[in-house]
Amino acid sequence: MRTLEEIAAGVRDGSLDPVDLVEDALARAADAAELNAVVHLDVDGARKAAVAHDRTGALAGVPVLVKEIVEVEGLPYRCGSASMDEVGRQDAEVVRRLRATGAIVIGLSHTHEFAYGCFGTSNRVGPCHNPHDPSRMTGGSSSGSAAAVAAGVVPLAIGTDTAGSVRIPAALCGVVGFKPSFDTLPTDRVFPLSQSLDHVGVLTRTAADAAYALNALAGVAVRPLRKPRLGVVTNLEYLQLNPGVSTAWSAVLKTLEAVEVQLPDWSTSYSTAANIQGPEAVANHRGRSQDLYQPDVRLRLLEASQVESADYERAKEDAARITAELDAVLAGVDAVLTPTVLTTAPLITAAATADGGLDVRKQLMNNTRLANLTRHAAVSLPIPADGLPVGLQVIAASNEQAAAVACWIEAQR
Repeated sequence: MRTLEEIAAGVRDGSLDPVDLVEDALARAADAAELNAVVHLDVDGARKAAVAHDRTGALAGVPVLVKEIVEVEGLPYRCGSASMDEVGRQDAEVVRRLRATGAIVIGLSHTHEFAYGCFGTSNRVGPCHNPHDPSRMTGGSSSGSAAAVAAGVVPLAIGTDTAGSVRIPAALCGVVGFKPSFDTLPTDRVFPLSQSLDHVGVLTRTAADAAYALNALAGVAVRPLRKPRLGVVTNLEYLQLNPGVSTAWSAVLKTLEAVEVQLPDWSTSYSTAANIQGPEAVANHRGRSQDLYQPDVRLRLLEASQVESADYERAKEDAARITAELDAVLAGVDAVLTPTVLTTAPLITAAATADGGLDVRKQLMNNTRLANLTRHAAVSLPIPADGLPVGLQVIAASNEQAAAVACWIEAQR
């Protein structure tokens, strides 16, 4: 399977044809249609872009999917919601960068409605299905991006991450999800969930591909590491793992030399992130008719509306302190390792409880919210596991450091 760099090099030197690459991706999308990972396939637009391609750019000819909360000129702009039926008026900056580097947008990927959910189940067209077991969740909210990469539809997809929405589906689908540091990839013309916490990220098959894509889109240069100094989380809240994750986590730690580190208090970090996200989400949806919203999204917004303004202001102050605490931890190591999520992919039916799958939601977001709160770079890598995929999270002080450590770990396997 070709890397992003090999695809682009082949297009530039003439050994690969963008038309063939696009046709292959469209065919794979059609073959994987039952996953519901692609909500809109821009067949004509992708073919025209391939025929007119000038064979230049760091991502020359690479077929890519864009999460449907990211505006793409001329394509449906619905955010997975029956309440929206708009058409993109212009490209978001991240889409403009994709095109400028030679990538070809073939369509839009599934999102949990308005990116307000970590299951990937609530969307106007129904749930997204995990390629490893269609009865199970992909995770969300960048559900279709992860599923499409895992199914081989595209080698690169764009997602967003506010509380883990790139890394969670990456872990459950067995691909790489890279959430770079805050504002590395701009969020303009991306439907906001929480402006203080929203990040745009990439999903790929390998850490090397993710690093290459971020270099192409944001100038994130990666220097190879000989042997990084790794920290492994010891906070018990990060290690309440189900058996499948526990076995894979223990096995991978035996292959990596690491020192034990204590991350900032989990309970405080988690509640602080929630108290920032909630009021900002409510403000972003104020004035919109919510009658056609998915039931779980309406419930999330109702819960969020209970956060007092004083709690929001206090949370912003606490975020600065927690960020400084994590900075201090990262000053002593090249990266901190945690499991990405506590469980392997739950059944889709687990989302349909009266409380909106609260227990499952906590298991999925438990380990990912910290890096959004502190705005540090974080990557989810697939690690060897029996059965369903398991993710390893790398948190680092910079994009370059996160990419270098992730690529080093990948090279050890």
